[in-house]
Amino acid sequence: MQNGNGDYRNDDYYFAMKFYNREKEREELRKVLEKSREEAQMTVLMGRRRIGKTELSLQCGDEKVLYFFVGKKAEALLCRDYLDEISNKLEIPIYGQLLSFSEVFKLVLHCAEKQPFTLVIDEFQNFLKVNPTVFGDMQRDWDLHKRTSHLNLIISGSVFTLMKRIFEDYEEPLFGRANQKLLLQPFSTSVLKEILADFNPNYTHEDLLALYSITGGVPWYVSLLLDKGYVTKDQMLSALTEENSPFINEGRNILIEEFGTDYITYFSILTCIASGKKTRSEIEGELGIGNIGSYLARLENYYSLVSKSLPIFAKETSKKVRYQLNDCFLIFWFRFFYKYQSLVENKALSALNDIIQRDYSSVSGFMMERYFAKKFEEEGKYVIGQWWDRKGENEIDLIVVDPIAKEAWFYELKKQGKRYSAKTLKEKMGVALAQTPEFRKMKTHYGSLSMEDM
Repeated sequence: MQNGNGDYRNDDYYFAMKFYNREKEREELRKVLEKSREEAQMTVLMGRRRIGKTELSLQCGDEKVLYFFVGKKAEALLCRDYLDEISNKLEIPIYGQLLSFSEVFKLVLHCAEKQPFTLVIDEFQNFLKVNPTVFGDMQRDWDLHKRTSHLNLIISGSVFTLMKRIFEDYEEPLFGRANQKLLLQPFSTSVLKEILADFNPNYTHEDLLALYSITGGVPWYVSLLLDKGYVTKDQMLSALTEENSPFINEGRNILIEEFGTDYITYFSILTCIASGKKTRSEIEGELGIGNIGSYLARLENYYSLVSKSLPIFAKETSKKVRYQLNDCFLIFWFRFFYKYQSLVENKALSALNDIIQRDYSSVSGFMMERYFAKKFEEEGKYVIGQWWDRKGENEIDLIVVDPIAKEAWFYELKKQGKRYSAKTLKEKMGVALAQTPEFRKMKTHYGSLSMEDM
């Protein structure tokens, strides 16, 4: 991926044409930059890998930006790199050797007393392996010098769970030190449509659904496809299994460090959910094991990869719990690449491509439901959900509630609108009204949504 300056980065949302989205986040960083001219500011950028944290931090608006990458190597070697960056960007001589990050960070804070600048520290969680005492040293020096320094410090990392622990666990030294935290999300549905239109003005609804199904709006994945000219559904699906395709091992690459030695159990559970197993009993039956409750709880509460879903207006104690993956790309990866890893390991990518082409429709229907739920959610005024009875005999794909106007819309989703049955939806809606008192207090509507409405 190439940006406007001819540089290449591996985690941004520059495209061959232009820089998309993040106006709110960039404005927030500009405000923080102004505050840093009075007193040092610490900003933490959080979000999944490939979401564009690095590039956003470099778009903070400062003319002078230092960039420290925390690689997994000896601390002294890292410090040598950092001192070169300080000397080159600040145009100051560095005398002597500083072999610890604590010494380098103190130097940065002192330099920022005389000239304000921005320091970006990327892959910050890697200090846990390089030297975990860094966090305590930083806390001490930050507390001592932040009022006299004019440093605009931006910290990001790609292991979400570790970053949350470093900055949100009250027992950690840096807890409460960040002035602001920004959680980056994938592209909105409207931005995704804008990008696809720029690359393929004649795109079809199938093309848009494929782009969303594969990428979920994650900038790096969108860029991987569109910058290489894969702008139609068939081109996108075929690109996934090309030789040396970065998609093949991407799920493993972004999660293996999160899960550690327990990854096989977690991967197996996620594969079941991605393949349509929605309840705990279904997952346990598929795996042939029991007692996965602790794994599901950690996937939900610690890793934020899975969420429990209940029928809209159901009580938290309801037994109608279903599980779903939160990330579209991971659904796709576990559904195809991990499930058929034997084909990947034997380089039978043509066979895997045949399977993806064959089974794509079973995934895209579900992804269309997610697309419309996200589209309504982005308007910021609706409660979004689904409804199903205990036996799963009656299900409603999408319910949109306006809590102010006291109105509810019941939608059946069909990729082809002509397959919609108003009679069937009205019957299901009647069951939902009978079992859910909240609906009976609202003005209700019903209808269908198809790809043409995307």
